[in-house]
Amino acid sequence: MNINTKIFGITTLVISSIMMNAQTQTSKLPGDPTLVSTKATFDKLMAYDKGNYKYKVEDYFARPKASQFRVSPDGQYLSYKEKDKDGKNHVYVKNIKTGTVTKAIEEKDDLIRSYGWLDKKRLFFTQDRGGNENIHLYAADIDGKNLKDLTPFEGITLNMVHVIKDTPFVIVAMNKNNKQIFEPYKINFNTGEMTQLYENKDVNSPIDNYIFDKDGNLRGYGVLENGLTTKLYYKDLQTGKFNLLKSTDWKDTFYILDFNENSGNKDEAYVVTNLDSDKSRIVLYDLKKNAVIKEVYSNPDFDVSSISLAGKNRKYELDYISYNGIKNETIPVSPFYKEVHAKLTSEFGDKQISVVSSDDKDQQLLVVVDSDKLYGKYYIYDTKTKTTKLLFDLMPQLKEEDMAEMRPIEFKSRDGVTIHGYITLPKEALQGKKVPLIVNPHGGPQGIRDDWGFNPETQLFASRGYATLQVNFRISGGYGKEFQKSGYKQIGRKAMDDVEDGVKYAIAQGWVDKDKIAIYGGSHGGYATLMGLIKTPDLYTCGVDYVGVSNIFTFFDSFPEYWKPYKEMVKQIWYDLDNPEEAKIAKEVSPVYQIDKIKKPLFVVQGANDPRVNINESDQIVKALRAKGFEVPYMVKYDEGHGFGKEKNRIEFYKSMLGFFAENFNK
Repeated sequence: MNINTKIFGITTLVISSIMMNAQTQTSKLPGDPTLVSTKATFDKLMAYDKGNYKYKVEDYFARPKASQFRVSPDGQYLSYKEKDKDGKNHVYVKNIKTGTVTKAIEEKDDLIRSYGWLDKKRLFFTQDRGGNENIHLYAADIDGKNLKDLTPFEGITLNMVHVIKDTPFVIVAMNKNNKQIFEPYKINFNTGEMTQLYENKDVNSPIDNYIFDKDGNLRGYGVLENGLTTKLYYKDLQTGKFNLLKSTDWKDTFYILDFNENSGNKDEAYVVTNLDSDKSRIVLYDLKKNAVIKEVYSNPDFDVSSISLAGKNRKYELDYISYNGIKNETIPVSPFYKEVHAKLTSEFGDKQISVVSSDDKDQQLLVVVDSDKLYGKYYIYDTKTKTTKLLFDLMPQLKEEDMAEMRPIEFKSRDGVTIHGYITLPKEALQGKKVPLIVNPHGGPQGIRDDWGFNPETQLFASRGYATLQVNFRISGGYGKEFQKSGYKQIGRKAMDDVEDGVKYAIAQGWVDKDKIAIYGGSHGGYATLMGLIKTPDLYTCGVDYVGVSNIFTFFDSFPEYWKPYKEMVKQIWYDLDNPEEAKIAKEVSPVYQIDKIKKPLFVVQGANDPRVNINESDQIVKALRAKGFEVPYMVKYDEGHGFGKEKNRIEFYKSMLGFFAENFNK
């Protein structure tokens, strides 16, 4: 099955939300280190989480002993990450026939963010430094030799990695020549030899999306004109000229998913569009004629934007379509995948099933099975013998029968909008007891949504008897463009109303103790935590702000260079600070200017190298609150960025947060 890798798609990264790496000298640490709370503060917090609990934090947040299994293209090897005694996750390669295991990639100080197969003898992996998101691409042989940094430049990041099958080449887009814009390079992953494929010259109207076919030919590109208009150019295969195909407002969707190599028409492609519909749908499109050939799939309630194509062995036929509805849904299309899907669903029932890797002949499929109560199990499915074999249980210590139910919910907002979400209910709530509630607004905020499935956070909270509410408030993705657009310029206002209405809904169902409600979130969710404590101070008992925005003005000012082309979009999503009326609103919904309204306990957490939400956002709110005599526990990790990736840091954070909730729920 055809798998391409997208590294931090820049438009999504920017509109859904550079510091130096941590140094040993205090004077060089990012932010104000004097604000950070002492170890004793967190030890005291952790001590509040006491009880005869069956599961501890490590059971949910220690990384699996092994994970991220992949099959080599020739089917002879199995790669995977395995954790050592120090918590490092190295990549190993196992010869399936002989059983011989070799360490291929060693994880040192920085996390291996992603990895995969380049060909049958070579792997790629990506890393940044301390969470700063300056991503580099590396390659190594399966025995660990011939290690190369394929993008050996300071201060760069990537927004695309495209492996060209059956060649020694990979295409990346990186901001090497100008930090604001990205250009494509073809790199020999054996030698490191590099060729620039196209120039991105106009900073004001940069190319922000390059479209390559399976052979690595540039077939089109998208231009973001003046930050607000998307122009798609497509190459005429006869003349070689790139012609304007579509010009759309940035809020609309029209993009090429993949070319239909199964067709004799080389101008045929699978396209995601909502130009004449509310929900995004997949169509087969003739790019030369600029016309829809036929609709492939649409859903009346949810956006659809994902497909999987077979490889060369089955002539690139369409295998299946997938989308996030109430749960993750898969629509089998090809005869091959219909048979696979029928077999797997008959064996695993209503659990979610995902094919995550396969060899080039599609004989060995690696399948992950999960649910709201199952973290995940890897199986090998042999398509010749039609048999499944358990490969690895990611979290064997977490028993399904002990896990909490994640229930889809739907309610009306105060102004009549239908809002969807999820509530994870501990057994006590199902037995009629009113339990404490953690309200967990998602990040982004736009284009992001909460999904059904196993969530270590909500399961950890349930193990302590707490319910968790996740509301897909207006501006969330997946429910159509009008729902998303209805939340623009409503951040901190109607988006918060929807969260509050979700809390009222949960209380009305009899699940929740209305006097024990906390709010916690990361990124925009951290911002929503602060705004929740300000906007409805009597609703919440306490709050945890995790890498959250506290000041919209300084948030805008701290954008990394490669976000700047998207600033006009961000103005339309958040607020236009050049407009006096909107600037006034932005100040009203910037928590740092409303700290006198914060009356309930707050815990602030930050990664020092965060390029999305600068450490200054957390420093500001802590400093301002302490200046008025309001004590705030403040945790900063100097080897982390936008959220904690390292096991030790995550465990310390969750232990401290559980203690913080226990302390305040039991006052």
